[in-house]
Amino acid sequence: MQDWNETYNTDVTSVYFTTVAFLPLLQAAIEPQGPLPRFGSSVITISSMSGEMKHAQGHFAYNAAKGATIHLTKLMSSEFQRTWIRVNSISPGYFPSEMTAKSSDDNQKSELPAEKVQEKGHVPAMRPGRDTEMGMAALFLAKNEYVNGQILTIDGGVMNYLPGGG
Repeated sequence: MQDWNETYNTDVTSVYFTTVAFLPLLQAAIEPQGPLPRFGSSVITISSMSGEMKHAQGHFAYNAAKGATIHLTKLMSSEFQRTWIRVNSISPGYFPSEMTAKSSDDNQKSELPAEKVQEKGHVPAMRPGRDTEMGMAALFLAKNEYVNGQILTIDGGVMNYLPGGG
């Protein structure tokens, strides 16, 4: 139970309270434009394709917490749009990280060989995601003021193979 609660606190509770703590700063960035203000601030949460799929992979706490992060993103988007703050989420697939590679170097960088991803048998891209691809997703969500309340899944096509939560 302690591990479950720690996972939920890390992936959901901290996202909510960090975002709420920054609301005054986010609201200060709003610029008037004509008779109406425009969306001036953007929050990007990090969820996971694990929160979208029906297959637990033996990670019930993690998958449930990431599913909650996705729903929290939608809730905050709906509520915070009243104050001209957008909230979206990046839902990554297999990217090099301490979680996927089980290690990192002194600069917190991890390596995830394409062979490890190919072994999974359900990644059409046949490789892990790249830092630049994650960066492009973040820039898209940060800059496109017409996107709000969306979950951007960048998974190399995994969700085409695994059953999703839709």
